[in-house]
Amino acid sequence: MDIPFLIENAVRREVQTGTQPLLMSIAGAQGAGKSTMASVLAQNLTADGMNTARFSIDDLYLTRAARRDLAARIHPALAVRGVPGTHDLDEGHRLLDALCAAGPDTRTRLPSFDKSRDDRRPADEAPLFSGRPDVIICEGWCMGATPQARHQLAAPINALEAEIDADGIYRTWINRQLAGPYRAFFARFTLQLFLAAPSFTVVSRWRGQQEAALAASQPSGDQVMNPTQLARFIQYFERITRHMLQEQPQQAHMTLYMNKDRTPHKLVLREIRS
Repeated sequence: MDIPFLIENAVRREVQTGTQPLLMSIAGAQGAGKSTMASVLAQNLTADGMNTARFSIDDLYLTRAARRDLAARIHPALAVRGVPGTHDLDEGHRLLDALCAAGPDTRTRLPSFDKSRDDRRPADEAPLFSGRPDVIICEGWCMGATPQARHQLAAPINALEAEIDADGIYRTWINRQLAGPYRAFFARFTLQLFLAAPSFTVVSRWRGQQEAALAASQPSGDQVMNPTQLARFIQYFERITRHMLQEQPQQAHMTLYMNKDRTPHKLVLREIRS
């Protein structure tokens, strides 16, 4: 099975049948290879004559100062980037609107977040996209995530939640973000690809490999995590990641099941909803 070809073919079909830029999301657990998949797909589509814009929902993170403000108003744990509620979705909507309205000579500034500094890059360091896109790809670990039922929020899912969120305020607030502003943002993407890890237990190893690569590429970054910090950091995402592993294969248009070594196992295609 030529998995890249099948994915690209699904994108081509949707582009040919639409009059507006195709909005595609790529989701999956931390370290699953979303950025690599998005990059390769964008390169191949561009080589095929389709102008393709690509960004990550991570690039929409609130600034460090804005997250500190959120932490002071809602819950201290919201100072940590990553969970729903720590992204600037208004900026995300403005970006999508600008790209969809772009003309052949338009230059659109794409957002950019520097994880090694845990803050946004200055605007003059962010990339520019030229022209009108045929395809807009947004990748991110929580793209397409749905809220949990109330009873699923009752008990902490790991030691971190038990420590910082015994009363459930943090996880309940995040769940409301998924039910409200994030649902509206995700709904704009009409083609979804989900990279399904074989289990949550592999995520720690995958994310560790990702952090090692970040440290090697930016050794002076003061926000690169050591193994102890990383193990704690991953627990912030466990609840939603486990939920997505259960429900996304029934929701996403394409689910790519991954082996433990992050090689693709099989691709399952669902009928694309109108």
